[in-house]
Amino acid sequence: MGGSALDRALALSVAWSNRGQLRVERHGVVALDAAWGCDPGALFWLFSASKPFIAVLVFRYVERGMLRLDAPVADYWPEFGDNGKQNITVRQVLQHRTGMPTAGSALGDALAMSNWRRSVERIERAAPKLDPDRGPAYQFLIYGFLLGELLQRVAGRPVEELLREQLLEPLGLHDTFVGLPDAEWPRHIPVHVDGPGGGIAQSVLNRQVTRAAVIPSAGISTTAADIGVFYRALLDDRAGLGPGLLRPETLATALVPSNERQMDVFARAPIRWSAGFQLGGVRWGSRTGPMGRLSSPLAFGHNGSNCCLAWADPERDLVVSYLTDRVPRSGPGIRQLAKVSDAILAGVVD
Repeated sequence: MGGSALDRALALSVAWSNRGQLRVERHGVVALDAAWGCDPGALFWLFSASKPFIAVLVFRYVERGMLRLDAPVADYWPEFGDNGKQNITVRQVLQHRTGMPTAGSALGDALAMSNWRRSVERIERAAPKLDPDRGPAYQFLIYGFLLGELLQRVAGRPVEELLREQLLEPLGLHDTFVGLPDAEWPRHIPVHVDGPGGGIAQSVLNRQVTRAAVIPSAGISTTAADIGVFYRALLDDRAGLGPGLLRPETLATALVPSNERQMDVFARAPIRWSAGFQLGGVRWGSRTGPMGRLSSPLAFGHNGSNCCLAWADPERDLVVSYLTDRVPRSGPGIRQLAKVSDAILAGVVD
């Protein structure tokens, strides 16, 4: 990869946030592994970049025949079927097509996120508000509780144990935590939230009780190196050469685009979704996604509150992980992620 391109990507990153990590790997070789304002082992909160972990775990249970993608969630979790949710399928949850972006309100979901039982009960009582045929409606917080409770009903064990034993430990991700243990608290990086209300949001997100909670959709703490290993494993699995998190055909199903040229009606953005990931490529309406205007349509990953991003590109055999402590407003944040991604992609030389 071109050194000047990586230098530009790093310069853009350092100028943007006080603390961060940026890692770029191509053809199995780490081309850039940088940290600024913190140690390389510092732990960043991923926000929604956490979501692919729980999605991959769901697909592992699909492979085992313990879940069916087109079965109603209520087949496994009867209480979920109340209030018009009886026909919502596992696949629809993965694709953000339940018509239920929140369990009542975004604020209510946020206030409940540190309490698993309360979050689950809110989901059980909730009713769909939107027509799934209109397009996806991003389930920014309930996604992880919905899939996590589904897995717990099927496996009979806490979801954090399932994630640790089936994904984190086999990959050697010793710096990745679904709920931050007390012993790891000194390594955590506090977030800084831009704009009005940022101070209030920071006071909640930086509490130890929040970081310690099991919030699969948003609450994984990790390093750029660890999440890079996760995406390398998926990239290799896609080619049939990986550690076997998922079979190639299963991963192919997870990466099928699910809403081409359909806006996300909750996020009000042209996000390219699959069943568990955001996809790269040029978005319609001249909108650039976080993986950049140069990204391949086959690229897959996930943005986290515009402060964290991790993705893999099968066409270029490329893995990028970019973690920061700055939670910006949406527009500037997306543009920053895209600039860093495009700077990296501009340096890809075959």
